[in-house]
Amino acid sequence: MKRLLITGAAGQLGRVMRTKLAVLAGTVRLADRVGLGTPADHEELVQCDLADGEAVNAMVAGCDGIVHLGGASTEGPFEGILRGNIVGLYNLFEAARANGCPRIVFASSNHTIGYYPQEQRLAADAPFRPDGLYGVSKCFGEALARMYFEKFGQETALVRIGSCTPEPANHRMLSTWLSHRDFASLVEAVFHVPVLGCPVIWGASANDAGWWDNAHIGWLGWKPRDNADHFRARVAQAVTKPRPDESTARFQGGAYVDNPIFKE
Repeated sequence: MKRLLITGAAGQLGRVMRTKLAVLAGTVRLADRVGLGTPADHEELVQCDLADGEAVNAMVAGCDGIVHLGGASTEGPFEGILRGNIVGLYNLFEAARANGCPRIVFASSNHTIGYYPQEQRLAADAPFRPDGLYGVSKCFGEALARMYFEKFGQETALVRIGSCTPEPANHRMLSTWLSHRDFASLVEAVFHVPVLGCPVIWGASANDAGWWDNAHIGWLGWKPRDNADHFRARVAQAVTKPRPDESTARFQGGAYVDNPIFKE
């Protein structure tokens, strides 16, 4: 493609994908609310608040594909989630519709289903069970993307990211981990497949202890190469295993079910 947009490019995952996804396009447009440093020869830098519809439209114009990592990335007060993940996402999809419907990779989350028990293996059509306001915002995002697909033909990959980190840092991540390499290869597959539609994709590597079933996307040709089990001994040595009654051992969403932002 000629131009790929990566939103949230100053974030932890965005900084990694800035390098790993550079091979997908002649020009990579990087966007965030904050500064992004000095651009490389193949880069364009855009400072943009997702809640500003006109700015978002200008950010999207001329792009052939979008990797949307922007918005609120964790649980927090509703005002911030509303601005980034609801108003901001609406602005992004409206801008995509107005600019030829470039294909989108939407960073959804495992927190859309966080209240499921860890013993239950999930297919992509399992009903939502969000574990907080952040999870609710991602449910909204998936529904919004589906509506834009049905109404306007906007293709979007709904990637429910587990834990996309350099390596699993705790016992729960042995099930939820998505390596940077596997996420980058997933994005590449999304943009290379001739017809995408609007599939839900579990964003996890080939973990032995995984909870999620991606059998429905065999047609995508994505085969994750990494496995959190390679880090099991290191995690066991470095991190105390949670008690069976702790949320991090009971629920797929882990500690998010404890709702720290809600007050009695």
